[in-house]
Amino acid sequence: MKTATFSRGKSSTKTKAELKAEEAAEIQRRRARKELELFGQERDRRPGALAANETWWCQQYLWLKSQGYLLRSRYAPDWVPSWEGTQRNPFACEDGHSVRFGQVLDATRISDGLYVSLKIVKKSQHPHEVEVGQCFMSEPLASHPKNHCVPFLEVLSPPSDEDRQLIVMPLLLPFAHPRFDTYGEVMECFRQLFEGLLFMHNNHVAHRDCVRMNIMMDAKDLYVEPYHPVVHRMKRDFSGRARHYTRMKRPPKYYFIDFGLSRRYDPRETTPLEYPIFGGDKSVPEFQNNADVPLNPFPTDVYYLGNVIREEFMSTKTGFEFLKPLIDDMVQNDPNARPTMNVVVERFDLIRQQLSTWKLRSRVPARDEGLFEILYRGATHWRRRIGLIVKRAPAVPRFQ
Repeated sequence: MKTATFSRGKSSTKTKAELKAEEAAEIQRRRARKELELFGQERDRRPGALAANETWWCQQYLWLKSQGYLLRSRYAPDWVPSWEGTQRNPFACEDGHSVRFGQVLDATRISDGLYVSLKIVKKSQHPHEVEVGQCFMSEPLASHPKNHCVPFLEVLSPPSDEDRQLIVMPLLLPFAHPRFDTYGEVMECFRQLFEGLLFMHNNHVAHRDCVRMNIMMDAKDLYVEPYHPVVHRMKRDFSGRARHYTRMKRPPKYYFIDFGLSRRYDPRETTPLEYPIFGGDKSVPEFQNNADVPLNPFPTDVYYLGNVIREEFMSTKTGFEFLKPLIDDMVQNDPNARPTMNVVVERFDLIRQQLSTWKLRSRVPARDEGLFEILYRGATHWRRRIGLIVKRAPAVPRFQ
């Protein structure tokens, strides 16, 4: 299937696979640029070797420990690779995996064993990120049930580096991993994301980069045992695969992360204007030919989230036709014609109420599933479904 794309007045025809590959390559380029900005060196690509970005974390090991956070053994000053002197493949070892993006690293909070993420922020590059995040950590916003901004547990200042800050956050997973089982699970995810973005907008904050990679979930209750922070399918100690429940049994909370491009506006400024800035999604219609024209960032947020649903669910899964009118309105070319998040939430609630329990309990199939996958996943799904019906579990698992 061909997809038409338009950029700066020129048209081209590309397959969805080509578009996905370009998106992945662009993400890698962005990561590489950020790593060079933060660490000043290219990554060492040898299997299991410490990369330049990891070396910086190693240098902070003892200081972070003194602050109450313990990095994994890979980053300890006396680390000896577990595969050294053996025939083992580094990638078969827990300590053989480097982080995908050196700006963020996992750690353990020593006081209670909580797994956390540490994110480097350069104030000279993103002066508003800490301010925006801390805004949502102050009461009464922090305890509000519709607040889906990632919590900032603490902000640390590394010694002898006035430009860097370390944001301490819960350890999170990409929001679509593991895969969704039922439409009810997906609808609960959408409910949280819609209400979360509305909450930001109602508090006069535009995210400005609420794309797929900036939507995460707290999966600590979803997994039977802790998962590895780099290789999520494995247990933390690499002793086997990490088992998990379905979202029906353990509904997670979804979060927006990365406020590097976010801005908070004066409540009296009902229609703020910002010059376009490209985040992770380069397809924003109003940015294509208006790079020098300031625009209202709130309708762009609506586009970003609508496009996540269009690309991650409607284009790759079947059975989401009931959402098409709403999503089409969210991603239309004219930003002034898009619904506000208030309207999006209202329309979504009406759509949800019209779905049958049968539909909500049904399995979400991928468009590219083969016959064997359909039969196998269908059978396992029905076993789970019957058990949940017997237990009178709700068709939409609501996070409390």
